Amino acid sequence: MDGVHDLGGKEGFGPVNRAHEDDPYHGDHNARAYGLAMSIRATRAYPIDWFRHVRELIEPTDYLTRPYFDQWLQTAMALAIDAGDVSPDEVASGKSAGRVSVAPLRPDDVRRAVTTPVDFERPATAAPAFAIGDRVRTAAHGHSGHTRLPAYARNATGTVLAHRGTHPLPDAEARGEERAEPLYTVVLRAADLFPEVSGNDEITLDLWESYLARA
Repeated sequence: MDGVHDLGGKEGFGPVNRAHEDDPYHGDHNARAYGLAMSIRATRAYPIDWFRHVRELIEPTDYLTRPYFDQWLQTAMALAIDAGDVSPDEVASGKSAGRVSVAPLRPDDVRRAVTTPVDFERPATAAPAFAIGDRVRTAAHGHSGHTRLPAYARNATGTVLAHRGTHPLPDAEARGEERAEPLYTVVLRAADLFPEVSGNDEITLDLWESYLARA
């Protein structure tokens, strides 16, 4: 979906602030927001791309001015309301109405859910369309839903570096559809994406088959 959430490679937003690069949480409230979001995910096994899509629906001004983990908290509350676990009034007041629709998780349960590796690979139903070394061109246009093809990499030509197996397509997962496609690592020249770049720097992206066409 085209919107302010897709900031990769866009001008006008200033440099990335890396002052706290070694500290993922800028205060205990950020860690609590992350823990709450992961608790909801551990309780309700919603697709990660549904979480991403809901986060992308945050109103643009709010999205650009709200701290990162505040966005997570806002998204988690929207998911909880959508699932019927809490009401908007409960979220607004910060007080439970007394009904419980899901069992609370202990901290160890949340930690286990966060740290347990998940294998998203699916059985292949067809041979991959592209092989390592093939030249490919990315899709030129986006759509109204969620996608993992960044705007800066559209209508760009690159080379298939690796085939990563078959994985759920984020665009479909965000709509609640189970659809798996071959996933490729594609390498693109940075100078082809950003006119101000010189030299031989490269960018690698993991892209699904439907994002690509033979160049």
